[in-house]
Amino acid sequence: MQSKLKKLTKYQFFWPLMVLLLIILINGIISGGSFFQINIVDGHLYGRLIDILRNGSKLMILATGMTMVLATGGTDISVGSVMAISGAIACCIIDGRLLPSAGGSVAVAVTLALLAGLACGIWNGFLVAKVKIQPIVATMILMVAGRGIAQLVTQGKIVTINSAGYYYINGGYILGLPFPLYIVAFVVLITLLFVKKSAFGLFVESIGCNSTASKFTGIKVDNIKWAIYAFCGLMAALAGLIESAGIKAADCNNCGLMIELDGILAVAIGGTSLAGGRFSIPASLIGALVVQSITTTVLALGIAPEITSVFKAIVVVIICLIQSKEFKEMLTKRFAGKKGKAVAQA
Repeated sequence: MQSKLKKLTKYQFFWPLMVLLLIILINGIISGGSFFQINIVDGHLYGRLIDILRNGSKLMILATGMTMVLATGGTDISVGSVMAISGAIACCIIDGRLLPSAGGSVAVAVTLALLAGLACGIWNGFLVAKVKIQPIVATMILMVAGRGIAQLVTQGKIVTINSAGYYYINGGYILGLPFPLYIVAFVVLITLLFVKKSAFGLFVESIGCNSTASKFTGIKVDNIKWAIYAFCGLMAALAGLIESAGIKAADCNNCGLMIELDGILAVAIGGTSLAGGRFSIPASLIGALVVQSITTTVLALGIAPEITSVFKAIVVVIICLIQSKEFKEMLTKRFAGKKGKAVAQA
């Protein structure tokens, strides 16, 4: 039994999963069990757990793209602005402000919004891979300029829309489950198949561990980095569609605001090193759910908004300490030392 547990702890997703279950258990105790209640209304599932999955869907999608970027030793802090751009383009096309000839087509709006996100990712990748600008500086350019671009698209206004087809992206249901979960499942499945069933995943890990050595072995480091940043931009655009469909509007000032930090945090909780190398997309998805669960806990406890960030930070520090190998070794040594002294005294 102990050997099986030891094997389980070696999996990257084990500790993030334990933390997630602990947070959910604490919520259940605090709420007197109501946290676990799931109701069926008109064939749709409703409840706190369903809310965590639905609200965490855009963060899970972001974490998928961010995991690949961080695995190469890079970073992307422009994803929030890319979300604002994609939401602005989609809503303005549906509203008729952009491309009136499209007739408010949801398919055209979604396609062009995703292409815009892809273009943003290609721009970031060009600056990082070809121009050799530091990733945090390269993506900061779009982080700052992106919201300005979104404001230009919406002419500085909050564009509200009326489209049942577009609402479905966030508010739809299939077999009782929210539609965003199916988007997450599709994106993650395609990504995992590509990463696990091809050499691409090994190339990414190799670049993260040592990009210079990878280049000497024949890996096209620059092209892979470029593709990964493009993929991250596409994921950010998809997350922007989900968020704008949820609020039924394009709010360029608040869409995806500071979500890039939650995305990086989700990946870090999942155990992916920010220095690059080994990565796990499933572990990052669990990390995203941990972040969303913390947010849900804060709201459920009625914690004042001014100290919400402090509470969240404390929980995150505890989670990081739990995952830290050095911290666990330090505790083990101290516990073993105290135990040895007690035995000697006896």
